[in-house]
Amino acid sequence: MTEIKVELGEKSYKIFIGEKIFADCAKFICDSKKFTKKILVVTDENVFESCGEKFFSALESFGLSFAAYKIPAGESSKTLQMAEKIYTKAIEIGLDRKSLIVALGGGVVGDLAGFVAATYLRGVPFIQVPTTLLAQVDSSVGGKTAVNHKLGKNLIGAFYQPQAVFIDLETLKTLPEREIKSGLGEVVKYGVISDEKFFSYLEENVEKILSRDLKVMEKIICRSCEIKAEVVAQDEKENNLRRILNFGHTIAHAVELETDYKKYRHGEAVAIGMIGAALISQQLEKISASEIRRLENLILKLNLVTKAEGCDVEKLFQATFRDKKTVGGKVNWVLMNKIGAVEISAEVPENFVKNALKKISA
Repeated sequence: MTEIKVELGEKSYKIFIGEKIFADCAKFICDSKKFTKKILVVTDENVFESCGEKFFSALESFGLSFAAYKIPAGESSKTLQMAEKIYTKAIEIGLDRKSLIVALGGGVVGDLAGFVAATYLRGVPFIQVPTTLLAQVDSSVGGKTAVNHKLGKNLIGAFYQPQAVFIDLETLKTLPEREIKSGLGEVVKYGVISDEKFFSYLEENVEKILSRDLKVMEKIICRSCEIKAEVVAQDEKENNLRRILNFGHTIAHAVELETDYKKYRHGEAVAIGMIGAALISQQLEKISASEIRRLENLILKLNLVTKAEGCDVEKLFQATFRDKKTVGGKVNWVLMNKIGAVEISAEVPENFVKNALKKISA
């Protein structure tokens, strides 16, 4: 089992990565003196069917008392209304300030359960057990929790770190193909923002990635978590450096909003958004056309999309200003300098943005 530490002083915690580690998670809970052993597990319908029995059996084998709350799968569950239902369940079963909430699922479950943990009784401990590739490489690490508003994604939330993250590689075998592809959108992002060698590794191992070779998958999950942990350790609350993790996300969130969160998975939208951000970077003469082609080729080889077909350019443009990274009416764009390095800039001409949106929505 690989361990990666997220260095945050008193809020530091470890990411555990390996095969069949649900029992390790249960042991961690049982051995910890930080919280009582009354647990609320938040999961969704799909994960309940694919992983629930194994995870619950692990808890039971260590004599742990728990209740499960099952939400409908999908982005539409990430709301204040759903959070209120989980609060009600927590109150009904008597969770106190040292009781534990466990997020067993993908990014929606993790964001929602984390938000509930951050706000129930002004904060109770929680653990992330991400079961999708996207959650394993991105949303489970770093302490971002949130719910959506009808006018934008992740607009209501808190920075709230977990006690630990347990990534069981066995869960990758349970995922439909599209969930794997969605996670790969975030994986590619890490190569672009921080590590050209990692980007090259992805290019060289496309077939093994798509066939879910566990050794290769473990390597890309570990490296993705390492990069994110390094960034979060330097800038926990996204005052500056952490914004680089949002490469491709400003346009991605606009695409998700304009398609009512139904047409594209988050990682698919990120892939589209990365191409859009790269096109803006090219217009600012920061990168060459060859670097865009290299990025586009990897995205396509991984069976991801590069265009938000049918989206209205003006609506996408207006949606970018609803992004939570907008300050003083200006969007903080994450732009490419090269593969492996990015910068943040709020000085991007509107026509450059619209030109990029036209190309990705054609």
